[in-house]
Amino acid sequence: MNGNSLLLDTNAVLYVLAGDETLAAFLNGKDLYLSIISELELLSYKKLTQKETKAITSFLKELKIEGISEEIKHITINIRKATSLKLPDCIIAATSKALSIPLVTSDKQLGAVEGLDVILYER
Repeated sequence: MNGNSLLLDTNAVLYVLAGDETLAAFLNGKDLYLSIISELELLSYKKLTQKETKAITSFLKELKIEGISEEIKHITINIRKATSLKLPDCIIAATSKALSIPLVTSDKQLGAVEGLDVILYER
């Protein structure tokens, strides 16, 4: 990947969709990736309205959705064994590591993952 690529955590997408202009400006012009786990988290919330679903779907079309490869599975297993993170967070972190791109997140716990390049976003 190039130095212009970023993986977004689920919370980063939610902030942008909620109108966070600072984060949106930071992400502008970047090659943006998303783990399939985040896509599932975003679209499977029970109380989503049709309008919210449409906004999420529209935003997701602008991102490159990364599935779970053999490499991501292997890295996920190692992260899960070494941390107390939940499995979805391990998969997202593993995706960032496999792609060799920073993860944009507000989840401070992800900063504890060895070798993970985290851009910690605080609102």
